[in-house]
Amino acid sequence: MPSPAESPPLIDLPSPPSDRIEKRARRRGAKLIAGVDEAGRGPLAGPVVVAAVIFDGRAPKGLDDSKRLTAADRERLYPIILERAAVSVVTASRARIDRMNILRASLWGMTRAVLGLPRSPDYVLVDGNMLPPGLPCPAEAVIGGDGLSVSIAAASIVAKVTRDRLMEAVGRAYPDYGFDSHKGYSTAGHFAALREFGPCIHHRQSFAPVRERRSQLTLALEPGE
Repeated sequence: MPSPAESPPLIDLPSPPSDRIEKRARRRGAKLIAGVDEAGRGPLAGPVVVAAVIFDGRAPKGLDDSKRLTAADRERLYPIILERAAVSVVTASRARIDRMNILRASLWGMTRAVLGLPRSPDYVLVDGNMLPPGLPCPAEAVIGGDGLSVSIAAASIVAKVTRDRLMEAVGRAYPDYGFDSHKGYSTAGHFAALREFGPCIHHRQSFAPVRERRSQLTLALEPGE
């Protein structure tokens, strides 16, 4: 038997989201509670997608922060969420991101996702540390909310699956960039494609790596003195 010193260290696994935050809001009088989250703030290409979700009854089992789930688990949960919840999805395009900046585009999408719900919420839980302007009811920003609240976790799954499917379609149209695998994120393969082929129409021109590569290509095309 190994001695205590030789025992492997214990790993604290994160607890799955619960409805504790939703219950607290209900004790304050809220009945319809929406969870809001986005997918795609960090990538160099593609849109940012925002989802808002209201569960009428109990949330399905297995919900978690979309980043902690496998793609197969997200795809399995996606139709269950759509069946059991009121859902609204808004896409902020690459052009809007470049025009507004990624933060403002994300907040814009959050507001419109809530306004687009088929039922008006009494209370909104937003993942992160900032509330979007123009929400129609009281709201709460929840840091790490996709790992704490079942409503926000469900929104994170819907947003992630929606965006992944969009980027897979972009990948079929632009196969040289590998969008279907990296989904626009900053991987070594994506940087290699950006160096070789330059930015395409789906790249966020306001993001530094894309802007710098575009400038390099522009300089290379300028005639010598």
